Amino acid sequence: MVAGTLGPIVAMTGIGTAAYINRSWWHFTENAISDLGKVGLPRNYVLNVSFVIASALMLYCISGWKTRNVVERTGVVIFGIGVAFLALIGIFPEGTPPHHAISWAFFIVSSVGLVVAGVGMELSGDSGMGVFSVSLFAALWGIAVWAMKSFRGIAPAEMTGALGMILWYYTALYLKARGADGG
Repeated sequence: MVAGTLGPIVAMTGIGTAAYINRSWWHFTENAISDLGKVGLPRNYVLNVSFVIASALMLYCISGWKTRNVVERTGVVIFGIGVAFLALIGIFPEGTPPHHAISWAFFIVSSVGLVVAGVGMELSGDSGMGVFSVSLFAALWGIAVWAMKSFRGIAPAEMTGALGMILWYYTALYLKARGADGG
C-alpha cells in the first residue's frame, strides 16, 4: 500500500524537479513534459528515472488489488498496462523513435483502464465509482483537448491527464485500502 501511495508522488516530484532544473528554457504552456527528459538533455534522468520508479511502485501495488468481477479485473489490467507505458516513457524518452506512440498509449490506455475498472468497481458495490470514472474520463479528455488547442505546448493537457489519473488512482486505492473488497 505504501508503494502505491508513493508512486504518483515520485512521478510528480520528478516532473517538478526537472522543471525547476530546466526553468531557464522550459515553460509549462510552451513545452511538453517529455521535453524535460529528452535525449541529450543534461540531467534528463531526473524525469526519466522518476517515471520508471513511479511505474514500478504503482504496478507493484496494483498487482495486489483484489478484483471482484471480470469487468473490474479487465479494467485493472488495462490500467496497469497504461501505467507500464509510463515506465516506457522514461526508457524511451523524447528523441527516440517510439516515444510519441508510447506517450499517447500511456494516456489512452490508462484512461480506458480507469473507466472499465471504475465501472467494474461500481458493479461490485463501490457506489458511485462508475459514474465518477466515466465523468472524470469525459472531463479530462474535454479539458485536455481544449488545452491542446489553447496553448503552444502540450504540457497543460498532459498535466490535466496526469492529475486526473492520479485522482482516480488514489480514489481506487482508498477503496481498496478501506477493505470494501478485502484488498
